Amino acid sequence: MAKNVICLWYDGAAEDAAKFYAQTFPDSAVTAVHRAPGDYPSGKQGQVLTVEFTVLGVRCLGLNGGPVFKHSEAFSFQIVTDNQAETDRYWNAIVNNGGTENACGWCKDRWGLSWQITPRMLRDAVTDPDRAAAKRAFEAMMKMKKIDIAAIEAARRGTASG
Repeated sequence: MAKNVICLWYDGAAEDAAKFYAQTFPDSAVTAVHRAPGDYPSGKQGQVLTVEFTVLGVRCLGLNGGPVFKHSEAFSFQIVTDNQAETDRYWNAIVNNGGTENACGWCKDRWGLSWQITPRMLRDAVTDPDRAAAKRAFEAMMKMKKIDIAAIEAARRGTASG
């Protein structure tokens, strides 16, 4: 195992979550499933205790720790996309699998983990050296759930309609 691994707490669903991520994102896989050698506070011997997996090459460990701790927006995966089709594909995969939409390109998966589906051009638009263009792009983004690249580009150019 790598020296630095992101540990994500689940209430018994670490393996399901890891499999979903592996099916959804490239360079992602479930690499190991470990069963509990004995009973523990939220499970029994033989149940899945931890799952090693990668999400877009980032190593993670899913821990089936029980209902005590929940995911929050204080941690999220930011997935940088190259076009609207890729943005739509990831957003729809998460939301249509029991997830929820949030604002500004954020959504949550069915396990409560937050994701930012962020087109590369959005980062460029809101950091545009032309501060008026950046502001227009930012204001357009603030009204969105899933990011609409064409609408952000139009706002950046100043050609967005009301």
